[in-house]
Amino acid sequence: MAEGKGKKASDVFIECLEAEGVKYVFGVPGEENLDFLDSLSRSTKIELVLTRHEQGAGFMAATYGRHTGKTGVCLATLGPGATNFVTAAAYAQLGGMPMMMITGQKPIKKSKQGRFQILDVVSMMGPITKYAHQLASADNIPSRVREAFRLAEEEKPGAVHLELPEDIADEHTDSHPIPASIARRPSAEPKAVRIAVKAIEEAKAPVLVIGAGANRKMTGRMLRQFVEKTGIPFLTTQMGKGVIDERHPKFLGCAALSAGDFVHRAVEDADVIINVGHDVIEKPPFFMRDGDGRTVIHVSTRTAEVDPVYFPQIEVIGDIANAIWQIKEDIVPQGKWKFDHMLAYHAAELDHTGKLAADARFPIFPPHLVQQVRDAMPEDGIICLDNGVYKIWFARGFTAYLPNTVLLDNALATMGAGLPSAMMSAMLYPDRKVMAICGDGGFMMNSQEMETAVRLGLNLTVLILRDDSYGMIRWKQANMGFKDWGLTYGNPDFVKYAESYGAKGHRVESSAHLAGLLATCRETPGVHLIDCPVDYSENDQILNKDIKALSKAL
Repeated sequence: MAEGKGKKASDVFIECLEAEGVKYVFGVPGEENLDFLDSLSRSTKIELVLTRHEQGAGFMAATYGRHTGKTGVCLATLGPGATNFVTAAAYAQLGGMPMMMITGQKPIKKSKQGRFQILDVVSMMGPITKYAHQLASADNIPSRVREAFRLAEEEKPGAVHLELPEDIADEHTDSHPIPASIARRPSAEPKAVRIAVKAIEEAKAPVLVIGAGANRKMTGRMLRQFVEKTGIPFLTTQMGKGVIDERHPKFLGCAALSAGDFVHRAVEDADVIINVGHDVIEKPPFFMRDGDGRTVIHVSTRTAEVDPVYFPQIEVIGDIANAIWQIKEDIVPQGKWKFDHMLAYHAAELDHTGKLAADARFPIFPPHLVQQVRDAMPEDGIICLDNGVYKIWFARGFTAYLPNTVLLDNALATMGAGLPSAMMSAMLYPDRKVMAICGDGGFMMNSQEMETAVRLGLNLTVLILRDDSYGMIRWKQANMGFKDWGLTYGNPDFVKYAESYGAKGHRVESSAHLAGLLATCRETPGVHLIDCPVDYSENDQILNKDIKALSKAL
């Protein structure tokens, strides 16, 4: 143990995390984290959540940030521990989720083991984080931790990384945590608001598009007031679902497909598009084209990143909730606005979706599955989707009632995040019903976290949609005219697999069996896994041909 004045550096690090309000550290510690781990063991404010893989820890930390707006923290050792964080870092960075990764490192002032396990982790993390820094002095820990938290939570939120070498963790210092400053986001310039309002008032058919950046509590409140005052219809991106209750009569749908859906027909009718919280990282809810005569108003905390399919003519930059409030206060609803055609598209979509949802074939037909899950989940229930073709079905057909009740990833769009995301949701909201919805491929990428979920005593349902293949890519393969090859696999007996972890396993035996099984799992404490066979054979017909034919007929 190193001698010196003041407190041990790892103790100061933990004090800094406590000062930031950190409640959990998720991760898999290694030898290089042992000073940090020892200091953490004496904290009365922070709980260590030991996971079975660093990726699961990173996904949980990112989801904590997504729900709370506060930085989720995860821990790994050097080398392979740090590399296992890379996907979770990109998930948080692209998805706008504040997350801090803390990784260990061999001593930097002298070598004990040559270059064993040593990678330049800081340089590796640089391109996929907002901030990556190696701590080279104990005295600098408070300022670097405060800076990392500031950047992680500042719009657009994202991932940050701090590397704590063994010898720095063992130093002593007189430094103390730095309190967070009081900071408010800048308000939108009134002149920009006036220009935007004038364009909307002069429009014939304006429409509101709600993106991921609007998925904040106060923003949702302001947007609801804006819609109520003006009557302007709205649609969402996949990551904007639930910002306004989708049972609202002015809701037009979710842009789950890239083009050609009912919702895209409604957008094509608009001459002014008010795009709130959009980020080009998310798949475009519509495509801009030169000379199409439409005006796009970009309302966000940051100026628009220009792209061949996105180059807005008017920008209102600042706190989004405040910007919408300013627009709402200034605008005068216009009698010349016409929305009947837009709303007719959504009525047709609802009718089409309702007919599909009534199809009770077995293996389960995806639209029927979506409706059964919606019926089983209470108003504040949370579904956490992994990545696969079912994500499109849920984005299109699952009616979101509240913000952050449909957690899906349409930014990095990684597989493997569904289960850890649901685990974090269940930890944060133990009184709410939580369901992870995973394909068999995505589930198996982090299925070992079932042990973590059982150990933590969580209450959640894991619904596995089994088609024994990488279904999304298999669908694309068929759609592009390639032969069916290279994308099928075998699966374990998921019921026995769940039971081996101490969870409760169930298997869907028929369409009629599904509703009762979902209700049983919802009402029974503990971790449940449902093996649900699904039928994706008509994806192409329903998601492409049928929709295009119906929407063109309107």
